[in-house]
Amino acid sequence: MTDKSHILIVEDDLDLAEMLNAYFRVQGYDVKTAAWGEEAVRITRDSAPDLVVLDIRLPDIDGYEVCRRLRQHRRTQDVPIIFLTEKRDRVDKLSGLELGVVDYITKPFDIQELRLRVRNALRRANQASLTNPVTNLPEGPVVDEKLNGIIFGETKWSVLLITIMGLDTFHELYGFVASDDVLRAVSLMMNNAVREVGSANDFIGHLAPHDFIIVSDEEHLGPIRERIEMRLRQSMEYFYPLKDRDKAKQAMEESRLKLVIGQIDHGSGPHADLDALKQAVLGSRELDV
Repeated sequence: MTDKSHILIVEDDLDLAEMLNAYFRVQGYDVKTAAWGEEAVRITRDSAPDLVVLDIRLPDIDGYEVCRRLRQHRRTQDVPIIFLTEKRDRVDKLSGLELGVVDYITKPFDIQELRLRVRNALRRANQASLTNPVTNLPEGPVVDEKLNGIIFGETKWSVLLITIMGLDTFHELYGFVASDDVLRAVSLMMNNAVREVGSANDFIGHLAPHDFIIVSDEEHLGPIRERIEMRLRQSMEYFYPLKDRDKAKQAMEESRLKLVIGQIDHGSGPHADLDALKQAVLGSRELDV
């Protein structure tokens, strides 16, 4: 690597810390270690790492508290953190995920697996401002650039909004793997619909983690919307784990998971700026699928 990624390993088992330090240095990373939680926090204040491998059980403050402090400081609030711990209980994993931990590895672990998880976490962090880590669709500055372009462009544009409502509750009930599968399934339906009935200039992205948009023209957006709505209606119950398939209809009636669609076009303006256009798009939600 020409520009080395900086990893901080917070581990009070000195033999394990030394082994990880040597291993990741050989892999081309710049590595620092800390055996105490307070020490780890001080190190990040002096120089923010690109990633933290963090044990939960530490001699002073625990890994949860270290994580909270990193998330509260502007300089380290977005640093990816991987928990490395002996704790295996589901509640411990959920506690870490609630704090924004990107991955969770239990001891004993496979060093090659840890290496790949570190590599993948760093890649996701480097791409975070450009693409959604679950769907790989553009978000952030890329979406802003596209929307800014249509505000001041001369084309007769249309924007379709698809929002997944209740996904946070769905996540709590079925876990992050199932909720990520929903996001990927919806993004796949959108991509297929655009490929089948859209145009080469159509754009798909995220306005927010649970908000998808498609930017197209008046001619193509109608067929795209019709196809997506049809497929979502056919697929809603299959978003639920198989063991709850029989209860899916009841769950949908209880508003656990809904997809809401909205649409605006160039005639809804003029929009003064990007924020005004975004508010108009979000305010167009109108149809429960």
